Amino acid sequence: MKKTVKKAALAKKAAHTRKSVAKEKHATKAKAVAAKAKSKVVKTKPKAKVAHAAKPVAKPVAKKTILTKVTGHLKHAKPVHAAPAPVAKPAAVAAKPVAAPVAAVAKPAVAAAPAAPKKLAFKIGELVVYPAHGVGKITAIEEQEIAGSKLELYIVDFEREKLRLKVPTNRAEQKGMRRLADRGLIEHAMKVIRGRARIKRTMWSRRAQEYDAKINSGDLIAVAEVVRDLYRSDRQPEQSYSERQLFEQALLRMARELAAVRKVDDDQSVKELSEFLAKNAKRAQAAGEKAEEEAAAEEAA
Repeated sequence: MKKTVKKAALAKKAAHTRKSVAKEKHATKAKAVAAKAKSKVVKTKPKAKVAHAAKPVAKPVAKKTILTKVTGHLKHAKPVHAAPAPVAKPAAVAAKPVAAPVAAVAKPAVAAAPAAPKKLAFKIGELVVYPAHGVGKITAIEEQEIAGSKLELYIVDFEREKLRLKVPTNRAEQKGMRRLADRGLIEHAMKVIRGRARIKRTMWSRRAQEYDAKINSGDLIAVAEVVRDLYRSDRQPEQSYSERQLFEQALLRMARELAAVRKVDDDQSVKELSEFLAKNAKRAQAAGEKAEEEAAAEEAA
């Protein structure tokens, strides 16, 4: 029994030793495999490092070659384009300095023009004739801002009508404002009222419009024509109210201008003009009667 127990114990020990030896062998194999794997990794890593190190060396070489190519291209390209460039640039540069002095000379002339004083057609204190109102006096010249723009205005006063009129200086002549008539124009107007009346055979309403337009035209000759056509002597038939009104308006307009020229009173000028018309009517009547008598004598003979 003891021998069998010993044999079993020995067998167990042998089996245990076998297992431990196998384990050790297996562990040594695993270590060897791991060592080989590590040696492979170590060997491959330097190769990768060398590969990575080679790349930076290759990049600078490529850059250098590119740069040399580019610089070489530019060096060869510059001489080709260099010849026309200097010729074109001086022409453009030379043209600018020539244009600049011309503009500099022209600017002072344009700036100096507005600085010149404006010549006004009429002066303060001067008597003028405005078409719709007759003789007036310029009392002032003012500047006023109207609708955001400055306007220079004549201030014209009409004493009899108690009226003040503001006329732009740049449009006064366009609106018919003028100076008083001279001697030659007055003599011509007096010859007109001495002539025979020229009455159109039209309706009175149309003739009245024409007379009113002549009175407000500002023309002394046109006003004299109205006085001549609408005057009635004592021996002639009476006028209608509208005819009488237009005649007095034309007579007063003409008399005021004559008074301003002769420097007399308006009423005195109206009286002198009325007397002149009456004398002229008597002369015309006497001349007509004499012509009728001569015609009757010729028939009797």
